[in-house]
Amino acid sequence: MRERAQEFFEELQDGICRGLETADGAARFREDAWERVGGGGGRTRVMVDGAVFEKAGVNFSAVHGDLPEAYAARIELGSGSSFFATGVSLVLHPRNPHVPTVHANFRYLEKGDAAWFGGGADLTPYYPVREDVVHFHRTLKDACDRHNADYYPRFKKWCDEYFFIRHREETRGVGGIFFDYLQGDLDALFAFVRDAGEAFLPAYAPIVEKRKSLPYTEREREFQLIRRGRYAEFNLVYDRGTIFGLETRGRTESILMSLPPLASWVYDYHPEPDTPEAEAWDYFRPHDWLDSTKN
Repeated sequence: MRERAQEFFEELQDGICRGLETADGAARFREDAWERVGGGGGRTRVMVDGAVFEKAGVNFSAVHGDLPEAYAARIELGSGSSFFATGVSLVLHPRNPHVPTVHANFRYLEKGDAAWFGGGADLTPYYPVREDVVHFHRTLKDACDRHNADYYPRFKKWCDEYFFIRHREETRGVGGIFFDYLQGDLDALFAFVRDAGEAFLPAYAPIVEKRKSLPYTEREREFQLIRRGRYAEFNLVYDRGTIFGLETRGRTESILMSLPPLASWVYDYHPEPDTPEAEAWDYFRPHDWLDSTKN
């Protein structure tokens, strides 16, 4: 499974990068190949100052070795401290406030005698459009439903709970799916993770195409930077991938690739009533996006 998962994640990185370069239409990814002290390495690909993407990063890694004992004890599964981890993670920060930021991560891990899959994808719009949110969720649900009808409702709820900024009492965005510690039939789980990973571009690229040419104002750009500040807060305080990378002495530049190039923190910010910003804020709480009677 190590070899199969690693090969798939390398191919997934290649396919997603090709799709994003097509969507941007101008910029190309720069690749940095790196090795991890202690075992393994990866490929970090970053695209900056594109026609669409102000900053886009797509990482692949396959690392192994021994975890620090204190951190190993905090991982729920497996014995000892030896580990192997491979996966793809990406964060895309468009320049236009009408194009959502997006994150995805798909991974396979082993620790001692345990092995599992984790991952997911979630959308963070600044000025949400309901049809975009529904499309994103519907595409991910279709990938889930090919394997288990319980996956989407279970993983959608998990996503809402995980990407919740507790100190702000708001979600990071409009969710998607999130799953971790999936054990059991690894072949069946791998088939699901493949479908979920390959659903990313169909879920996101059509939204980019529809919104990337919309005009925007300086006010909308300022609101985007405020919401990016929330994104940074979550990644630095709560994100498991960030914590895992730092605790396992991964490559710092690759780990912090997820942070936006620009962000803003306005003291005691609240959107003005009856504005597009106030309307957007209503999206930053859990919704059943695929049931119009509940929204």
